[in-house]
Amino acid sequence: MSEAAAAPAKAPAIRDAATMIIVRQHRGEPKVLMGERSSGHVFFPHHYVFPGGRVDRADGYVKPATDLRADVLERLTQACTERRARALAMAAVRETFEEAGLIIGKPHPVQQRAPKGWEDFFATGNAPCLENLSFIYRAVTPPGRPRRFNARFFVIDAEHVQGDMDRDDQGDGELLKLKWFTFADAYELKIRPITAMALKEIEARIAGGNLHDPNRPVPWVKSVGKERVKGYH
Repeated sequence: MSEAAAAPAKAPAIRDAATMIIVRQHRGEPKVLMGERSSGHVFFPHHYVFPGGRVDRADGYVKPATDLRADVLERLTQACTERRARALAMAAVRETFEEAGLIIGKPHPVQQRAPKGWEDFFATGNAPCLENLSFIYRAVTPPGRPRRFNARFFVIDAEHVQGDMDRDDQGDGELLKLKWFTFADAYELKIRPITAMALKEIEARIAGGNLHDPNRPVPWVKSVGKERVKGYH
């Protein structure tokens, strides 16, 4: 066997990613919007997830109609710059639009040239609105996966989201079967452990009486060697 053949494959770089959890009350019971990843997806196909994906370079150049709240920005910037913090939120907004056809934004009088990948979003007449997002979880994909992400999870109430959230044919094909699920039903789906952790954090916040509590610590989890390490922002 040659040295080239024996050499281990290069570990994938850890990329920033963002996820959007949309919560709505339905007859007094909270539900979350989730969809199934298509078979063509490299990263855990056929698993149910929230809309989300990696941060693109252009996400750092978009000007929002409204900015992140001070408490959200403070938590995010414990592990990144302010510009990167906004790019993370922008990525969550963009991915929600691309995968679910839903708009988190509002009309803005200041015209701006749409960065690459944002053309369709701005064509709706809206600019991204970040003021109603809360940062609730961060997780780094463990080693050994085909792709690794440093993912931030955001949450927003459905009342701040525009679009038909009850269609079955939304998005660009990356997420299938987009539906609202109770927490009990969501746990029965084919989901990753990190998805379950994010659901539990949402449940805990709702049980505490404030989904967007600015004083609640934001948990994070990552791998150090063979151990999973946890902490709080």
